[in-house]
Amino acid sequence: MDPFQAADVPSNQEAVVRSSEPNTSPHVARAKKLLHRRMLVGVNDGRFFAGSFYCIDKQGNIILQDTVEYRSTRRDASPSSSPMEQRCLGLILIPFSCRTSCHVDCSVEEQLSLMSLYEVSSKP
Repeated sequence: MDPFQAADVPSNQEAVVRSSEPNTSPHVARAKKLLHRRMLVGVNDGRFFAGSFYCIDKQGNIILQDTVEYRSTRRDASPSSSPMEQRCLGLILIPFSCRTSCHVDCSVEEQLSLMSLYEVSSKP
């Protein structure tokens, strides 16, 4: 039987439950805390993408869902127009090589908690 048949593909919730094994790394645990959080990602051409964090791979590529792209419009546009243009994109992949910034929408306490996890994991 082909393991990629639709009947064998677990739902998103089942996949999260199955992957919550006790031997997961601290990096995986930290990424799980970010699932479905609003995230703002900047790329090197000046655009920003706001969406729900869906996943990250080993190379650092990020997938966002329900994403909106924001980009700056030309400076010589009429003063009555908005300086930012936006469009809805849906599900997108942002390559690690293009990413310049990444911000997660969460409370101050959660930010401090995530920062402390980062500091612990970055120590030799």
